[in-house]
Formats: sequence, structure tokens, C-alpha cells
Amino acid sequence: MLLLVLGNNYVVMFAGWEGVGLCSYLLIGFWFKNNEYNDAAKKAFIMNRIGDLGFLLGMFLCYQTFGSLNYSEVFEAAKSYSTGDATITAITLLFFVGAMGKSAQIPLYTWLPDAMAGPTPVSALIHAATMVTAGIYMIVRSNILYTLAPFTQEIVAIVGIATAVFAATIGLKQNDIKKYWLIPLFRN
Repeated sequence: MLLLVLGNNYVVMFAGWEGVGLCSYLLIGFWFKNNEYNDAAKKAFIMNRIGDLGFLLGMFLCYQTFGSLNYSEVFEAAKSYSTGDATITAITLLFFVGAMGKSAQIPLYTWLPDAMAGPTPVSALIHAATMVTAGIYMIVRSNILYTLAPFTQEIVAIVGIATAVFAATIGLKQNDIKKYWLIPLFRN
């Protein structure tokens, strides 16, 4: 997480991003003799790779557009673009796909219910304090780009509200405090 937060460019952030994902995968598969937990770890790994692909494509487009991945250079160059520019919107949408995977937002949320397989204190730390906040941090860190992309801001708001309402609705029916999303709803 420190690598993700302290880097001065998207490449270092991505290295920390992958490190957080690896830690999550290893945590979910902590009790490796249980096949259900192994399957949950694989599911989290795959869902996060989908998000990571979006983030990586956003980085490629960012480099192609600005010629750099350093925050200061990208943000300085972005100031010359107009609000609503299609390229900036595409970059921010791709970054948001990465955030959806890490932050378990609709439609990339399905890994989180099964991810609560590891020891409770460690699950709380890695998933609440690092994994889920990594996506939010990336969006906040890229706020200059998101300010120039009002369409992406609307998508972020819609997905965020939909995820919150969906999770709260499902939470009304749950009796397992650790696993509160969709999977137990269909098992009962």
C-alpha cells in the first residue's frame, strides 16, 4: 500500500496496486486445504485482473496522449484540454474500470463475498483498509483528469450509488456479519 500511495507516477502506483492484489489473493487462500477458499481466491484474482486490465489500458492511453505517466507532467498537460474531451473521458473511464475491480463495485463486486475466508482481523485490514480504498485513492489522485471528464463523474456517481443501494438491500436479509453480499442470498 505504501508503494501505491507514495509513488509519483502511475507505473509505481500500478506496482503497488498489483502488490495489494497479490496480498489479497494470498489472504483469501490462507486455508489452502479448503477448496471453497481456493476457489474464492481464484475468483478474486480473476475479477481483479479484469479491473487491472482497464487500469493498464488507461495508462497506455494516458502515455500515448501525454507522453508521460508522471503525475506532475500528466496533470500539467491535461490543463490544455477542454472539459468533456473524449480522450480524457476514455482515460478516466478505463481508470474507473480498475477502481471498480479493486473497490468491488457493480459489476466487478462478485469476488468480495467469498473473499471473507481469511482470518477476520486480517480480512478487515486488507479488504477494507487497502483493497477497497486503493480504487478510491487512484480516482482521488487523478482528480484533475476526472474534473475534465463530467461524463465519467456521472458514471462514477451512478455506479457508486447503485453499489451502495444494492449492498444495503442485500444486507437487510443477511445474518452472516462477515459475508454480507449476494452469495448467501441465493443459498437460503
